[in-house]
Amino acid sequence: MKRPIWMLFIAFIAIASACKNETSINEDDASEVIVGHLITEPEYKTLVFHFGEMRFRDRKDEDVLTKYKALEEQGLIEMVLDEKKKVFLSKDSTFVYQVRLTEKAAPLVLEQGKDRATVKAINYILDDAKPVNFVKSNNKTAKATVSLKKVETEFYPFMNGKDSNSEFITKTYKLRLKKDSGWEVE
Repeated sequence: MKRPIWMLFIAFIAIASACKNETSINEDDASEVIVGHLITEPEYKTLVFHFGEMRFRDRKDEDVLTKYKALEEQGLIEMVLDEKKKVFLSKDSTFVYQVRLTEKAAPLVLEQGKDRATVKAINYILDDAKPVNFVKSNNKTAKATVSLKKVETEFYPFMNGKDSNSEFITKTYKLRLKKDSGWEVE
């Protein structure tokens, strides 16, 4: 007689746990939803990167040439020296390079033209150290404000210094409950 009572009790617990409230969401759940959203639709900043035939002056463009050489060392571009000229009555020299993007740069290239490409300079990821500021509007909507920390890519040295004054950004996401898939970023 005890066996059917235990079976009935276990079945009741299983049914009760299966019928839990789907509309409930907490900070951890909101954080997971936002991380999933950032995987499918990442946050980033871009810049325009120039390649093709590039002219550099030895002294005047030394900083820019150093940045290009660093990308070449990392395997993101190839640089072939076409021409080297000494400037008349000057201590400066002119170098003409053919600069090409390599396959290794492909994940960072968003759009490419003949002599320029739009590349990712900064990726933003969820900062786990900072809490999610979570406000539930009603049973089907909520807002979550998170801190996204900056992760620099190899192309970051080409970014203008005025474009990123902070190590993080704060962003507010609207969350909505969908019947079929659960909570999603709107």
